[in-house]
Amino acid sequence: MTDLDKSLAISAAGMNAQAARMRLMSENIANADTPGYHRKLMPFTAITDSATGAAIVAPGKITLDSRDPAKIFEPSHPMADTDGYYQGSNVELVLEIADAREAQRSYEANLKMLDQARQMTNSLLDLIKR
Repeated sequence: MTDLDKSLAISAAGMNAQAARMRLMSENIANADTPGYHRKLMPFTAITDSATGAAIVAPGKITLDSRDPAKIFEPSHPMADTDGYYQGSNVELVLEIADAREAQRSYEANLKMLDQARQMTNSLLDLIKR
């Protein structure tokens, strides 16, 4: 395959991985107030694309954050134990929002690379036409 095909595959895989990461962070944010919810994490793995031979990134296996959820004191809560505490979630909104911003910027960087490859191809075709 050509270098153009490889660059397009790498950019597209990066965009796909960041989109999957954003979906997972959205789920974490949506469940931040759900009692007993554990934050989900998704590492990236490096694989070789069979079509182009390019080294690309792919979403890995989703795991749960092992940190203990916060204990919240609210004796009137239906899930409270005899001491008045119930387990909240271990999602930190500030951390999720920062990660979401990072994923968004990474997605935009991959999109920019895709656009640069397109522009270079158009420039090459224009030179060939002359």
